[in-house]
Amino acid sequence: MKSAFALMALATASLPVAALAQTSVTIAETAPVVTLNVTQSVEGAPDIATVGTGVQSRAMTAQQATRDNAAKTEKLVAALAKAGIAKKDIQTSGINLSAQYDYNQREGEPAGPRFTGYEASNQLTVKVRDVRKTGALLDAMVAAGATSINGPSFAIDDPAPLIAQARGAALKDAKAQADFYAQASGFRSARLLTISESSSGGNRPMPMMESARFKADAAPTTPVEPGLVSASVSLTVQYALER
Repeated sequence: MKSAFALMALATASLPVAALAQTSVTIAETAPVVTLNVTQSVEGAPDIATVGTGVQSRAMTAQQATRDNAAKTEKLVAALAKAGIAKKDIQTSGINLSAQYDYNQREGEPAGPRFTGYEASNQLTVKVRDVRKTGALLDAMVAAGATSINGPSFAIDDPAPLIAQARGAALKDAKAQADFYAQASGFRSARLLTISESSSGGNRPMPMMESARFKADAAPTTPVEPGLVSASVSLTVQYALER
């Protein structure tokens, strides 16, 4: 017996290494799988507004145009601060300087464009944390010399609660659809396999407005209606249908 066991051990030890390797077996899902794409949105009242504004200046030299516009920008920023906008909520979004030319050909003038000076512009992005003051702030911007206004756009500062509601509604909808397909196809139940998510929350696109609409002799306060904004969640969910 000892000799037999010894021979077996020797034979095993002499086998190629590949013969001793472990084999991994993956069993594929055999039940029918249904893939669902579900989107749900939840609306809420916005609590912040974002407005773009800026000033422009023209002069015959680049230095003078820049200086004039810097003074206008300081006046605009001071007006925003006076209106209750915190410094952290005012951000420079663009500074531009460019030469200006007149391309209209006049009789008796040399051919080609005529240099007319330099134009400087400063753009600011302003976050308003009390949406009820948005209209009054627009008027204050124009009174302080703003030559452009973009917006407002409305959003929810913390959209997480709305997104959580939308997520729950989307998952509930997906489960209901999967159960329907299971029962309609003669299966007993639907078992969740995978979930993937994409979400967007609490904002709407920024409309464009011309500052000419906000003249000092207009209505006492420019009317602004924040309406509602939405947070949405899109789920791609897979269920296995089981008997």
